[in-house]
Amino acid sequence: MRTSQFFLSTLKEAPNEAELPSHKLMLRAGLIKKLGSGLYTWMPLGLRVLRKVEAVVRDEMNRAGAMEMLMPAIQPAELWQESGRWAQFGPQMLKMKDRHQRDFCFGPTHEEVITDIARSEIKSYKQLPLNFYQVQTKFRDEIRPRFGVMRAREFVMKDAYSFDVDAAALAKTYAGMYQAYSNVFTRLGLRFRAVAADTGAIGGDGSHEFHVLADSGEDALAYCPTSDFAANVELAEAVAPAAPRAAPAEAMRDVETPKQTTCEAVAQLLDIPLQRTVKLIALVANEQLHIMLLRGDHSLNEVKVGKLAGLAEFRFATEEEIRAFFNCPPGFLGPVGIDRAKVRLIADRTVAAMSDFVVGANKPKFHLAGVNWGRDLAEADVVADIRNVVDGDGSPDGKGVLEICRGIEVGHIFQLRTKYSEALNCTYLDAEGVLKPMEMGCYGIGVSRIVGAAIEQNFDEKGIRFPAAMAPFTVAVVPVGYQRSEAVKAAADALYAELASRGVDVLLDDRNERPGVLFADMELIGIPHRVTIGDKSLADGKVEYVARRDGTTELVEQQAIVALLLGKLAA
Repeated sequence: MRTSQFFLSTLKEAPNEAELPSHKLMLRAGLIKKLGSGLYTWMPLGLRVLRKVEAVVRDEMNRAGAMEMLMPAIQPAELWQESGRWAQFGPQMLKMKDRHQRDFCFGPTHEEVITDIARSEIKSYKQLPLNFYQVQTKFRDEIRPRFGVMRAREFVMKDAYSFDVDAAALAKTYAGMYQAYSNVFTRLGLRFRAVAADTGAIGGDGSHEFHVLADSGEDALAYCPTSDFAANVELAEAVAPAAPRAAPAEAMRDVETPKQTTCEAVAQLLDIPLQRTVKLIALVANEQLHIMLLRGDHSLNEVKVGKLAGLAEFRFATEEEIRAFFNCPPGFLGPVGIDRAKVRLIADRTVAAMSDFVVGANKPKFHLAGVNWGRDLAEADVVADIRNVVDGDGSPDGKGVLEICRGIEVGHIFQLRTKYSEALNCTYLDAEGVLKPMEMGCYGIGVSRIVGAAIEQNFDEKGIRFPAAMAPFTVAVVPVGYQRSEAVKAAADALYAELASRGVDVLLDDRNERPGVLFADMELIGIPHRVTIGDKSLADGKVEYVARRDGTTELVEQQAIVALLLGKLAA
């Protein structure tokens, strides 16, 4: 491709509304153009990137035995009502009526549609297993679309759905899709982690999220550098301290804390480590008060709390409810001396192993120091893991310590089991002639989101540094003085033709622009390899090679440049 025959539209500055680096750079490089809130047109350059990502996804899905199909984007309400998700999915679903006033939605996902197909087409165990996938536009009415394609309302997604005879067969399919997803992100040249995750609104038993690692990621991930363990912080287990609880060494006593209403402020006043303080969080569920005790430097994990018995639908207690029970304002609350018959006390594992700790005294401007379990405070009703893990916690697999990083979710796979097959009566006859619900899995990849996530992981002050597998072009040939020098023009045309004939995705920048403009644009759009041809280097029989990723530059014999490029592309 020649730039004179291609639509290349770059900007020196990004629009003011762009926040993340990927959003700024995609707009500046002309990959996308904004149409409306959360709505973007993929321009020719951006579409080349998107199609390359799609090609890798399709290739790995086909290798895994999935079959491509295409389902309607507009779905009838009846299917969603049958599954019970018409009201459950919430305002993210864009609902509409046709001219006959029948209800439809713009599909945010396709579990219902594919299950309807399976229940009408699959009758016998002999037809299973089956795995279908599509690459299609989805729409979710985000309350606050932002970050460009990272959280757009309309996006391109690959979604796959598997059907198996039993849980063991589903587990085998799930493992195959896990490997296929790992292959996708490896081939795309991305640093990623697969982490155990919560199933959320999709439902089912087990799930894994695939995250591209980037500082701007919205999700916190816990992983062990010395093992394969990785999990979303919402699910990562905070293991109990290995050491037994120490015997009391202090007497319990009041300490005056006139203005200190946080653990941090109390620790500073008393000149003690924050880890010696304990905070109290009051929750209400089923009209009962529940008290959570956490170490001062730890944070409550609401997902874990919601899985405890009796706390599936908890809420935080109001200030009025707190004052009514403790007869004390928030900031000075503690568990000592409270009426345990009226409250359920839940201690985090770490707190249950503490001694000589500091808590609120349940009277304004005071805390209690030297508090100990058994002596000053009856043992907790429940000891559980209710906190987020932090750097340095022991890995749940016992093979090291955890580190916390940020990630951008680009894929999610679920073992749905029979949630949808039972709701929509999707059954098959087994070998004994017994009707059974099909075991289902679903597997999503945010194809358009991958592009933004890749840029978040691969950019510098000059622009994008695309991995070769998804760059819009692999090699840029940049002649300096193409319109003025016959020697430069002939050498550039010859190199362009030779690379194209060998199947290299090459861009010849034949614009009549200053060298600085040509170089800046090629660096901005992220082409991995650049060859600069100018009169001066040609006079010595050489051209200049520049690697976009690490910025290395070398003069190469003109006759050797094709071999050098082919070698780098094959590496």
